[in-house]
Amino acid sequence: MNLKLSITLKWLVICIIISIVAAIFGFGGISEAAAGIAKIIFVVFIIITIIVFLVFKKIF
Repeated sequence: MNLKLSITLKWLVICIIISIVAAIFGFGGISEAAAGIAKIIFVVFIIITIIVFLVFKKIF
């Protein structure tokens, strides 16, 4: 896996876990912020994945 993809995916999982834990303990603001960050990171992950697939498609 590409290094950027693995780092992005790692941060996505961390933000999702923070969001879930904060929601369980009732910290609404923290939960919403972490969920928002996770959404942004997810979009970045999808964009990077598409770019990588397009690049590798042209190589092979």
